[in-house]
Amino acid sequence: MEFQASTQIQLCGQFAVELHGRRLEQRLPSRQGRLLFAYLALHRARAIPRDELIDALWSQAAPANAADALTVLLSKLRGALGADAIIGRASLKLALPADAKIDVEEALAAVHRAESAAALGDWGRAWSAALCAQFIAQRPLLSEHDLPWLEDWRRRLDDVLQRSLEAYGDACLGIGGCELAGAERTGRRLIALNPLRESGYRLVMQSLAQRGNLAEALRVYEQARAVLREELGIAPGPATRELHAELLQASSSPA
Repeated sequence: MEFQASTQIQLCGQFAVELHGRRLEQRLPSRQGRLLFAYLALHRARAIPRDELIDALWSQAAPANAADALTVLLSKLRGALGADAIIGRASLKLALPADAKIDVEEALAAVHRAESAAALGDWGRAWSAALCAQFIAQRPLLSEHDLPWLEDWRRRLDDVLQRSLEAYGDACLGIGGCELAGAERTGRRLIALNPLRESGYRLVMQSLAQRGNLAEALRVYEQARAVLREELGIAPGPATRELHAELLQASSSPA
């Protein structure tokens, strides 16, 4: 991911750290060093107690000398980043420049911008912000690690991805024209990611209907109805049913 700021941290996809214009990821000490740095980066708004860092690093099997191991790891990390990069003693905080960019934060901010713009009907701004959020959230977060706290962040990013797809699909519908096909592709991707999320079906239905494929749009509603009945024992929600009723009326109207 490319940023204009001189400090950039990429935790999704390829791990990358640029601090004050210098690439430093290769200097970070071992897998545990990268994990410690990532935890500090993801929680950079607060000072983190040492016990919490130990739990984050060794939640499944902490060594008997975990406190000493953390001290050694912090010393190596300061050596790689600079003595002033990590501040505090009992509690520690990553000190980053004001212009620092962390990709996970960028994704969270971008999906908020996309949803806000979509709510205002600002389709161009929603389209671009949603793409930014998707680009980050679709990549795996620290894939070499498997820890409970990472699963929480991965669930948040999965939610960001699905919300950004919704905003992007809405923007494609709002823009219309050649973007309608993008709304259909986005809806089908949402369905594949989460078959129980009705917004994906609605995107496909609206895209097909706007391109004159009413019969196919109605078939997609039946698909949604069958999935929800089989998996949850419920009918589609009010928004989906309302769209279905509109499509039925359109299909029965004289040409």
